[in-house]
Amino acid sequence: MSDDTLPEPDVVDGAPHPRDTLRLIGQQGAEQEFLEAYNSERLHHGWMITGPRGSGKATLAWSIARFLLATPLPIAGGMFGELEHAPHADTLDIAPDHPLRRRMAAGSEQGLFVLRRGYNDKTKRLKDQITVDEARKLKGFFSLSSADGGRRVVIVDAADELNTSAANALLKLLEEPPARTTLLLVTHQPSGLLPTIRSRCRVLRLKPLEPDQMQQALDQAGVQTDAPDQMAALAEGSVGAAVRLANLNGLALYAEWIAILGSLPRLDRTRAQALAEAAAMRGAEERRALMVALLDQALARLAKTGATGQPPLPEAAKGEAEVLMRLAPDPASARLWAAQAQEIGARLRHGLAVNLDPAALILDTVFRLQKAAAGG
Repeated sequence: MSDDTLPEPDVVDGAPHPRDTLRLIGQQGAEQEFLEAYNSERLHHGWMITGPRGSGKATLAWSIARFLLATPLPIAGGMFGELEHAPHADTLDIAPDHPLRRRMAAGSEQGLFVLRRGYNDKTKRLKDQITVDEARKLKGFFSLSSADGGRRVVIVDAADELNTSAANALLKLLEEPPARTTLLLVTHQPSGLLPTIRSRCRVLRLKPLEPDQMQQALDQAGVQTDAPDQMAALAEGSVGAAVRLANLNGLALYAEWIAILGSLPRLDRTRAQALAEAAAMRGAEERRALMVALLDQALARLAKTGATGQPPLPEAAKGEAEVLMRLAPDPASARLWAAQAQEIGARLRHGLAVNLDPAALILDTVFRLQKAAAGG
C-alpha cells in the first residue's frame, strides 16, 4: 500500500481532515495565547495542545504549523548584523492560495513532520501505539530539512498514543530541540504523559464548543442535523463526537435508550429485542461502541438529575426530562444510577472486548436496568 493511500488515524469519517479544515471555530483564546508568545519573540519550542476530544486540537496544531512555515524567520540586518523583528501577527490564517497549503495537502511540505501511529502490513490495520520506529524517522527529517535554513514543525497526534520508547525519544528531542524547531503535541489526557514531557511544554487549553459554535463547525464540515439542540447536548462540545453521532444515527440510538428507560420497570421487551438485534449486526463495531457510550451518557444524566433535582437541558431526546425525573427524583436515586453507570459500563465493555454475543450483552444490560428501576 502506497503512502498516499494509507489510512490516517486522525480522521473522522464524514469530516475534513484537520489539515483541510478552513477555519478553527470557538478557540480564539488559545489562538491568541500562541500569537502573543510569537509576537513577544518568546516562542517556546514545545507546545502541548489539550482539551476534549473533537474540540479542534489537531486543527489548531495544523493552523499553527501552516502559520509558522509560511512566516519568514527574522534575518540579520542593520549596521551590526542584528536580527530584524518578525512582523506582528494578528491571526494564524495564511492566504488561501499560498503554495504551502497545496504542499501540506499533498504531504510534500519538507518543513513538517507528523508523528502518529503507523500502518501494520501484517494485520492491514493501523498500529495501536506510536512506536519508536516511527519516532526514529525524525532523525532523517531533521537531517534532510536542515539544509534550507527555514523553520521546522513536528506535530505529534496524539501524544497519548506514544509507547514508552517513543515517549523517551520525544523527550530527548524536547530536552535538546534542534534550531528553528517547534513541536506541537496533541493530547486528550495530558496526565498520562511523562511528567518530564509535560514540564518541557507550554500548554494551550481548548474548551468545549458552545451550541452556536458547534453549529458553525458542523456547517463547515458539511454535516447536517435536524435537531441541533439534541446534537449539542450529546456531543458535549465536541465536533468529532457530533460527526460520529450524525454518521451512525446516534440521536435515534439515544432516543431508543430513553424509550427503554421510560418503559421501566415494566420494560418494553420489543424495543429491547430490536436494540439487541441491531447490536448483533455484522460490521456494527462502531455502532456498538456508540451504543455503550450513549448508555453511559443516559445514566450520567439520570444521576445528575437526581443530584440536582432537575434534568439537564437541553433535552437530548424528546420526552427525556420526564423520564429522568421519574427515575431519579432524589439524591438517593442519583447514587443508585451513578453506581449502575459504573458497573454496567464496565461489564458491557469487558463483554465486547472478549467477543461475547452482543445481543445477549445488550439484553442482559436491559434486565439489569429493569432490576435497578424496580429497586432491586
